[in-house]
Amino acid sequence: MKFTGKVLKYGDNVDTDVIIPARYLNTIDKKELASHCMEDIDKDFASKVEPGDIMVAGYNFGCGSSREHAPIAIKESGISLVIAKSFARIFYRNSINIGLAIVECPEAAERIENGDVVEADLDSGVLLDKTTGESFKTEPFPEFIQRIIANGGLVESIRKGDFK
Repeated sequence: MKFTGKVLKYGDNVDTDVIIPARYLNTIDKKELASHCMEDIDKDFASKVEPGDIMVAGYNFGCGSSREHAPIAIKESGISLVIAKSFARIFYRNSINIGLAIVECPEAAERIENGDVVEADLDSGVLLDKTTGESFKTEPFPEFIQRIIANGGLVESIRKGDFK
């Protein structure tokens, strides 16, 4: 499972209310959620994110509520992968469940900068900052998580008969 994209970088303790403000939770329209993703911390996010971009963040990314809207908004915005120093536990699980690739790598999250181009090989667990040439090692994705993400989430994996 490989990803390449331009980095949009954020800090520590980015909570679900920042990822998708509660005032937009009256819709289940994924495109509508994506159009408001990160707007309270980065008002230009929706207009500058491109399909395949990679989000990098600090510690405790996705803290706050247990809403699945947050990873849905990120994924639907075009972000292909989120790299962080650490994730809130329920956000991590919700991300996998909806098919958003995420990986913890504190060293990479610290050193990769906004605007860098990153190549991630989650089969081998190698993150390469193509802008600086630095390489970082993380845990490879287990095969079952790769299948969930490739299928577009856990529900889609079950619908396709991948998990019984």
